[in-house]
Amino acid sequence: MLEFIQQTINGLTLGSIYALIAIGYTMVYGIIGMINFAHGEIYMISAYIGLLTITALTVQFGVESVPVILLLTLVISILVTSAYGWTVERIAYRPLRGRPRLIPLISAIGMSIFLQNYVQIGQGARDLSMQPLIAGGWRFGPETGFQVYLSYMQVLIAAVTVIFMTALTLFIARSRLGRACRACSQDLTMTNLLGIDTHRVISMTFVLGAALAAVAGVLISLYIGKINPFIGFEAGIKAFTAAVLGGIGSIPGAMLGGVILGLSESFASAYLRTEYKDVVAFSLLVLVLLFRPTGLLGKPEIEKV
Repeated sequence: MLEFIQQTINGLTLGSIYALIAIGYTMVYGIIGMINFAHGEIYMISAYIGLLTITALTVQFGVESVPVILLLTLVISILVTSAYGWTVERIAYRPLRGRPRLIPLISAIGMSIFLQNYVQIGQGARDLSMQPLIAGGWRFGPETGFQVYLSYMQVLIAAVTVIFMTALTLFIARSRLGRACRACSQDLTMTNLLGIDTHRVISMTFVLGAALAAVAGVLISLYIGKINPFIGFEAGIKAFTAAVLGGIGSIPGAMLGGVILGLSESFASAYLRTEYKDVVAFSLLVLVLLFRPTGLLGKPEIEKV
């Protein structure tokens, strides 16, 4: 039972990261009906920005307050990564809007490869690591047997994820730009005819997705303490799987899909073998799509005639 609780904690931590990245996929798809395959590399770049910012604050500027370091790192990473998200939309998507879907898809894949090699040239292909900024945690259970370990970092990941997801939900539901996003997801052409600047809305969607990916990148660099230019591909595929699992185009579905994917990987690693965690995760996706093609919370698309 204690091991089950431990794997649940590990799965929820991993699922929180997947959910933050998956929201970027599902928001872009919900508005323009395309997948931003460069989103994983945006997450990877944010992890590097977080690592470099923390190193600069602690080593060069001598900042010792952990809350100050975390706040500054999140703010800087969100600002820089959002600029990357905006640039990807302007270069890889906007010039190709209205073309057949295969063309911007190839453009996005090309942007993904470019960003990955761009980071390799600037930072090298080797792993970069850092000393843990937040160490320690709580242990529960008998002193002589298996104990459940809940680290401070896992609590921080859960708290930050809940805060940013709540803020996003309120932003989409109550803000003027959020209402414009929902209108664009319903009918992009009609929204444009009503005088809403759809180009601006789409750009802001990329920016919001990149900002959430920035949060995930900072958290993962703090949690694992090791990054390389290739983490974006694996995390991007997993987050895309989570978005499809929950229902592509649904923000609550992306959150649910990320949590389910994280839990399935954690339990598979514990009760089967680590090598089978990807098999279990993708098998779960296949089963969901077989019996519910729109995903767990997705809605079937209605063709307008």
